[in-house]
Amino acid sequence: MCSPTEGQILRRASDDSSNVHAEPFPWPVGVCDAHCHPTDTMSSIAAIGDMQARVLTVMATRAEDQDLVASVAAGHGVQSRDVLASPSSSTTGLGKIVPAFGWHPWFSHQLYDDDATAAADADATHDPSQQAGVQKAKHYSAVLTPAPDAEFLDSLPDPRPISDFISETRQRLAADSTSLVGEIGLDKACRLPLGWNQSKESQRIEGMTPGGREGRMLSPYHVKMPHQVQVLKAQLRLAGELGRPVSVHGVQAHGVLFDSLASLWKGHEKEVISKKQQKLVAAGAEDFSSSEDEDDDKYQSDTKAVAKPYQPKPFPPRICLHSFSGPPQMLSQYLNPAIPAKIFFSFSMVVNLSTPGGESKFADVIRACPDGRLLVESDLHTAGDDMDYYLEQMYRKVCDVKGWALLDGVERIRKNYGEFIFG
Repeated sequence: MCSPTEGQILRRASDDSSNVHAEPFPWPVGVCDAHCHPTDTMSSIAAIGDMQARVLTVMATRAEDQDLVASVAAGHGVQSRDVLASPSSSTTGLGKIVPAFGWHPWFSHQLYDDDATAAADADATHDPSQQAGVQKAKHYSAVLTPAPDAEFLDSLPDPRPISDFISETRQRLAADSTSLVGEIGLDKACRLPLGWNQSKESQRIEGMTPGGREGRMLSPYHVKMPHQVQVLKAQLRLAGELGRPVSVHGVQAHGVLFDSLASLWKGHEKEVISKKQQKLVAAGAEDFSSSEDEDDDKYQSDTKAVAKPYQPKPFPPRICLHSFSGPPQMLSQYLNPAIPAKIFFSFSMVVNLSTPGGESKFADVIRACPDGRLLVESDLHTAGDDMDYYLEQMYRKVCDVKGWALLDGVERIRKNYGEFIFG
């Protein structure tokens, strides 16, 4: 998620006289946006039906947009995996929206951890015996740094228990089999916006969904990382319980994010067979397959085409690191074959190519990303021509770095997207 007040729109499609390419863009192959926020500008939703992109993955982030994402999916939701069929197949009537429900780290302070099963991580900021105002002050003083003053505290909403949000999200996910968990994650750089009573010189951006920055000046307050980790893990566990993929935000917290994910899949790592063992197996000298693998094969053989039921785990089966901003070395850490989750990496113009630092490492990161794990996103807060424009630009840049023909690249990424969403 990138705030529109922080330079998110680099250049509008209608203003870009350089948007002329010798090779036409192959929209009919099926362009997929792995991460976007059109419900931040509800007036743009009507444009979705006329967009050239085939599928948009629409993220929820906070209290104000969970219902909005659900309502947009109800009107435009993807009906089946057939929407990702080959270009020759008709996708008319199959929908465009894959919804995602989650609580973004920018708003993580608004939740308090009341989950008794996670007592070891609990922030212990909620005491039911205390008055609501006292509880609110205690909670925010514990999870924000520096300690907030009284005026800023007054501008904050009463915190809600994370168990309520998890229960609500579980119901939303159960109601839509294509939905995922997102946007969730960690952000060490984020500062909270001032309340409107403290930001009188700021001008509200008209048409933006409430609850975000909306043009306000930023305060000095950050959400402490341990609290962000608690909120993140609760949502990762929910995704693991239901077998849903997740879309994850990570800014200036790459190491903490990896450690948080790894703590959940600890004990579930895959066995990695050495090259020497592989040679022995190939020669017929020894079989290193586990009895569990044999049972899986027998199950598949006995049931022919019947899929094995998903077994709940404490971690998600598939993870997309959206607008991945880490260096190639950090990307390679997620490719350890022992990791039991499949990790994808998505890239956007508005994050990955909006600064000199991002531009300088972009090509190296794209080259380091395995062909089968790469996704493209807009991360835009508005649907329509601008979203199509930024998707096309990123697809072209990725294909150029990878050395892919444009048609081949778009098809590869569509297949990657299908695997991320549907498994």
